[in-house]
Amino acid sequence: MTELAKGPLGRRRGRGARERILSASQQLFRDQGVNRTGMDQLCAAAQVSKRTAYQHFTSKDELVAEYLRRFDPDVMPGVFDRTDRTPRERLLAAFEMPASTPLCPYIAAAVELHDPQHPASQYARDYKTAIAARLTETAREAGATNPEQLGEQLALLIDGASARTRVLNSDSFPTAAAIAAVLIDNAIPASSPRQPSDDRGTTGPAPVPVGGR
Repeated sequence: MTELAKGPLGRRRGRGARERILSASQQLFRDQGVNRTGMDQLCAAAQVSKRTAYQHFTSKDELVAEYLRRFDPDVMPGVFDRTDRTPRERLLAAFEMPASTPLCPYIAAAVELHDPQHPASQYARDYKTAIAARLTETAREAGATNPEQLGEQLALLIDGASARTRVLNSDSFPTAAAIAAVLIDNAIPASSPRQPSDDRGTTGPAPVPVGGR
């Protein structure tokens, strides 16, 4: 029989407690930051007791790491797994970010925590490495002479645009996309075969996860 825990409001709670805690963390951590969000506030928002919260997550550190994992576990599949776009189009699609998208949660968490050994900081590094790897793989498919270099350049450009958008409160991704197009075209030899769809540019925004910056 499923054990039910009582939340702060006296309501009985079942297995949905873990998901409510994660849902609350996604809202609160994004809206006010990791450090400013305490477990008491999280438990109140999720309507669970602290005892129940610590049954699902042994510490706040573990919760923060899981919060980051939930954003984009498959590493921007809406961009890199599109089979209806050429490799060049997929590289450019990585810059199709909605203007309303907040600062990348991986950058935000790493900056707030100030601890490279924190589980969330380690996961943020892993995620950023995975983004660069997917860009490199796609650059290789596009025929780039040095796909590793192009992948790192584009990854840096994405992160820079994310941070600048947050600081200036103005969308920097259109400018970043224009710079990316130049980098991509310079990295691909003129003799590389281009698919017909390359000439029409991108066909519209791809569904990019919020955490994919």
